[in-house]
Amino acid sequence: MNILVTGAKGFVGKNLVENLKNIRDKKNNTRPGISIENIYEYDIDSTPENLENYCKNADFVFNLAGVNRPENPEDFKRGNFGFASELLATLKKYENKAPVMLSSSIQATLQGRFGKSEYGISKKAGEDLFFNYGKENGIKVLVYRFPNLAGKWVRPNYNSAVGTFCHNIANDLPITVNDPSVELEILFIDDLVEEMYDALEGKEHRCEFDGLGTVLRKDGKYCAVPVTHKVTLGYIVECLNRFHDQPKTLLMPEIAPGSFEKKLYSMYLSYLPEDKTAFELKMNIDARGSFTELLKTEKCGQFSVNISKPGITKGQHWHNSKWEFFIVVSGRGLIEERKIGTEEVRRFEVDGDNITAVHMLPGYTHNIINLSDTENLVTLMWANEQFDPVNPDTFRENV
Repeated sequence: MNILVTGAKGFVGKNLVENLKNIRDKKNNTRPGISIENIYEYDIDSTPENLENYCKNADFVFNLAGVNRPENPEDFKRGNFGFASELLATLKKYENKAPVMLSSSIQATLQGRFGKSEYGISKKAGEDLFFNYGKENGIKVLVYRFPNLAGKWVRPNYNSAVGTFCHNIANDLPITVNDPSVELEILFIDDLVEEMYDALEGKEHRCEFDGLGTVLRKDGKYCAVPVTHKVTLGYIVECLNRFHDQPKTLLMPEIAPGSFEKKLYSMYLSYLPEDKTAFELKMNIDARGSFTELLKTEKCGQFSVNISKPGITKGQHWHNSKWEFFIVVSGRGLIEERKIGTEEVRRFEVDGDNITAVHMLPGYTHNIINLSDTENLVTLMWANEQFDPVNPDTFRENV
């Protein structure tokens, strides 16, 4: 399959092209039904000859080219309607029956606050052009009205509030939020790309519109990405500030699979400057070695790393309800556990060449001993709750 992507250097185009390359080059094997031979990347610096050749040979067309912020409002029509006319005319010239996808906007509904949008009017004209082309030539046309787009590589201080917030907060720059209660419908780029894969496989999702609302319907005139997120500006900024502070708090917010928070965190990280890509952790050092908290979670405890010098014993305490995993990743050690009130001791020899997770059981005093005379013992530790200095649930007693 030969795929033509117009607007290939834009936000959506770049993400789509790079992911199509992953499929073409067998780096992504999640879509075995898609076989790609050539990806034709068309953008503003391409030549008319490029367009002729691409339209002659394409088996599927993603038309992502468009104008978002022209200096002259008249350029909306020229950019969002004019090029579309040229593209379709060239496809028709070569009698190319390839399916054509159009990237439109929710503003094309011309509903609510978009009723007089020059951008929306130009997008609506482009939609009508594509629908007429499909009807007159018996060609499959897929028109997507995208809401606010977000994700890695979106251009800040342009047409994405989320991109601007991510960039500015990551770089300690100020942001302005006039009304935190304003709700946005956000479509993340990775969900959009998955839908483009569906389109290539002939499994696109269809819809109609109820005002600004998308209503999924199998016989819908339009197409839609089925996964979007509706959130307020205030909540977006709240999340981003927590992400910003994570290197200091070590607290990782809950990021459930498929959640808005998970996708926003990934987007935020893509804007980190070099000097924030790495950050130091506080090491608690004494004569025995060191102990460093790595990561805290809202509901799933915390991770730490413990380094014990040769011959050193650490621990010698027990907990009522707290439990832990000790995982030795380097060196050779002995873990001992004794149930409180008994004499029986459980012993586990551990080493970094045979990584094993050992439960530290509630009600059992426990320790960890570095058996080496020369090497440090490095242990990754997980506790089921964050350490609370007011109520540490830790009681000293030798094994």
